[in-house]
Amino acid sequence: MKKISIILILAAVFTTSISATLIINKPDELITKIGNAIKSGNASNVAKYFNSTIDLSTPNNEGSFSKTQSEMILKDFFAKNPPTSFALNHNGSSTDGSLYAIGTYVSSTGSYRTYFLLKKVKTNYLIHKLEFELQQ
Repeated sequence: MKKISIILILAAVFTTSISATLIINKPDELITKIGNAIKSGNASNVAKYFNSTIDLSTPNNEGSFSKTQSEMILKDFFAKNPPTSFALNHNGSSTDGSLYAIGTYVSSTGSYRTYFLLKKVKTNYLIHKLEFELQQ
């Protein structure tokens, strides 16, 4: 009986540590997926990660928009400023559990400091804020 209890306890600890490892890796994978969608200039792929309303800032638009409006604004931004490269420079998390990433979006029209903020909604992280700021 003791052996069975010990085996069950070890199995529970092992399963918990595997689950914790998977959960820890998911935010980094998510940030990478969003970064790749930005790098490809595909507004639809970026919009998959939008919350129902997001704060969006591009050189010609700034405000709080619905997911659909944000996708259209982002599509217009990508059309006018097609990407030549995108690099994630830094990412992390804040004390409230939010995730963020800062990158550099480069197009023939200029270089843009890019920032996005993700917050957990139910079980998924979604983009709540996305900014493209032209660098001088």
